[in-house]
Amino acid sequence: MPQLPVNASRVDPFRNFKFRVKWDGRYVAAVSSVSALRRTTDVVEHREGGDPSATHRMPGRTTYEAVTLERGVTHDPEFEQWANKLADAGAGSAGVDDFRRDVTIELFDDAGRAVMSYTIYRCWPSEYVAVSGLDARGNVAPVERLTLENEGWRRDPDVGVPHDPRVDRQSPTIGGGG
Repeated sequence: MPQLPVNASRVDPFRNFKFRVKWDGRYVAAVSSVSALRRTTDVVEHREGGDPSATHRMPGRTTYEAVTLERGVTHDPEFEQWANKLADAGAGSAGVDDFRRDVTIELFDDAGRAVMSYTIYRCWPSEYVAVSGLDARGNVAPVERLTLENEGWRRDPDVGVPHDPRVDRQSPTIGGGG
C-alpha cells in the first residue's frame, strides 16, 4: 500500500470554490463552475457453459463524461474563439488541425497552495452557450457555457499535500507501518 504523507492537523476537506482552469499554458478568466470529472466502466457479464447458473462479471469499456465550464460573461473571448474553430470548419473553411486541447484544473487550499491538479485530455467543444437566458427582473449575471468532450483525465501525482511548517517532518502516514 502506498505511504501517503498527511497533515495531521488538517481535519476539514478542501473548499470546492478554490480552483482555476488552464489551457495552452494560460489561465482562463472568471470560470465559476466546472462539472464533475466522471468516468464509467461498463460491466460485461458472461456465463460458463458448464455452470449456467453462475454469472461472472468483468470490466468492459471505460467512457468519460463531457465536462462543462461556466463563467459570467466577460470580455475574454477564449470560450467563443475555441467554439468558433469547429463552427467555422463546418461552414467550409480550411481544415481544423488544432481544435483539441488539454485542459488543466487546479485545486488550491485556503493558503492558495496547489493541492490537486487534473489534466483532461484531447478536449473539444461540443456545445457553446454565448449568453444564458436574459431576464430584466433577475438579479444574476449572464452566463457563458462551454461543454467539452474528452478522451479521459488523470490526476497529476506531482501535485500533492504541500509542506506545512507547523507540522513535524516526521508526520504520520496513511497505511500504517513504521
